[in-house]
Amino acid sequence: MEKLKDKKFAFRVRERDLNQIRLKAKRAKMTVTDYLVASSLGKDIIVIDGVEPLIGQLKAVGKNLNQLPTLAHMGRIQAVRLDEVKEAFGDIAAALRDLTGEVK
Repeated sequence: MEKLKDKKFAFRVRERDLNQIRLKAKRAKMTVTDYLVASSLGKDIIVIDGVEPLIGQLKAVGKNLNQLPTLAHMGRIQAVRLDEVKEAFGDIAAALRDLTGEVK
């Protein structure tokens, strides 16, 4: 079990630098403390703009896939064509590659 944060550390910083730190922490969806600790310890902080809509699409596809066993057990479906699901995952993967600059 990890110890609680039990130590305080203070330092002086210019207002414009503090504002930049706050913006970077917010962009990374981290607290300023967590951002500073991660940065100071050399941990990578990766922010990919535009990934939120893709996460929503993945969740929607996942929910639909999770409903299939239930519908099959209820006898409401007999067979499933997953062509659309495969296409959706392909589109999402392509969008992620575009966002991250990854080469196919």
